Amino acid sequence: MPTAPASKGLDHRTVWRWHFYAGLFCIPFVLWLSVTGTIFLFHPQIQQWLDRPYDHLSTIGPEASVNSQVRAALATIPGSRLHAYQLPFTPHSPAQVLVDKDLHEFRIYVNPRTLQVLKTDDEDKRIDNLVSRLHGELLIGRYGSWIVELAASWAVVMILTGLFLWWPSNASGLAGVLYPRLHQGQRIFWRDIHAVTGIYVSFFALFLLFTGLPWAKSWGAYLKAARHLSNGHAVKQDWTTSSTDIIATRALQTSNSDSDMSSMPGMDMRETPTPVSHHDSSLAAADVYLAIDRMVVTVAPLGLANPVLVSPPTKPSGNWTAKSDTRDRPLRVELTLDPTTGAILKRTDFRAKPWLDRIIGTGIAAHEGQLFGLANQMLGLFTTAGLVTLSLSGLVMWRRRKPEGVLGAPAPIRRVRFSAGLIALLIAFGLYFPFLGGSMILVALTERFLLRRVPAAQRWLGLNTIQA
Repeated sequence: MPTAPASKGLDHRTVWRWHFYAGLFCIPFVLWLSVTGTIFLFHPQIQQWLDRPYDHLSTIGPEASVNSQVRAALATIPGSRLHAYQLPFTPHSPAQVLVDKDLHEFRIYVNPRTLQVLKTDDEDKRIDNLVSRLHGELLIGRYGSWIVELAASWAVVMILTGLFLWWPSNASGLAGVLYPRLHQGQRIFWRDIHAVTGIYVSFFALFLLFTGLPWAKSWGAYLKAARHLSNGHAVKQDWTTSSTDIIATRALQTSNSDSDMSSMPGMDMRETPTPVSHHDSSLAAADVYLAIDRMVVTVAPLGLANPVLVSPPTKPSGNWTAKSDTRDRPLRVELTLDPTTGAILKRTDFRAKPWLDRIIGTGIAAHEGQLFGLANQMLGLFTTAGLVTLSLSGLVMWRRRKPEGVLGAPAPIRRVRFSAGLIALLIAFGLYFPFLGGSMILVALTERFLLRRVPAAQRWLGLNTIQA
């Protein structure tokens, strides 16, 4: 069989092979990320449904002091420390007190009037945090984050090569390009479902992939290191790159809390009556949070976007802080409060953050479906449903076309001659997506020095069609 001349660029068959291998690797992860991402999109509604038994409290009678609410919460988890007090969403809603103990965080629902503890949640098992770890880490920590980042990087290749294959250079109309042909046989049906769905969801899918990268353990650290070098100092980011970052923050807070809290301004050690029956050292420790009533008096009238968290100092002589922790990040506000008077010492709005933080924060809000309300969630649902359709239709086409005994990759017809432009593009992608660049080098070396030396693997992968 004569050897075909080398391709002068990216011919259809070469791109098809890249699309095939990228898709075959990515499809399980795309399905997983689509399902878990969809659940996360609607986690506010899910959490609201789970909290509905506690969200219709009586408003009859005066509210207890915030310090008393904190004391009731701390008594529920002996030995715990206050992390933050979350203001009730409405007059009928409970206060939510977040407490730490042994690197674990708990959320305790307290009736502000009766001081009854209504519910205790392990913060790591709440719907948003659990699904977030399923989505971004596969519940296996940094290793899962690496796997997801690798799959996301190859998913970008899958989408871009798919757009190349879709490009209607020889189309005679819009059928099969912008809408599927439904009555021309199974082969055309599945091909069009795959291609047409791809063109409508590709932009949104790429947006989700790019806006998800700052959370990834490797890529997020890569970005932070680059910012550190460019700024000449460590940077503080309003997002985490893995659950290990959260644990590290808790460990630091616990360490700081072990210092002499009585030396902190605003930490009043006077005795106050306790409304709860538990007898534990945590009750005495709770008296150091008397200043929280002054903080809440300052923060509550400001009308910050829910949820609003008020947190004690994390070190001696530190200030209290308050912030809007809304998922709609452009609405977030951070306050620094005087520990003695509760006065606002500093206010930081989203627009005051560095431009890169604003871009990433806005992208994260849109990624999570919280930037423009229900319409944002429905757009996310459209994208994840499209990705599932792409994945399943791709699997159907592969199974229908796959010969027995081989993987079924499109057979190469000619060698690719790597032009300067193509090499520059590959280098750029490899630098922007380090996992992609590293894996491409690994795959190339494995194919060149291992797989081509094993006849069975060479045949099964379809590597022996052309001469090297």
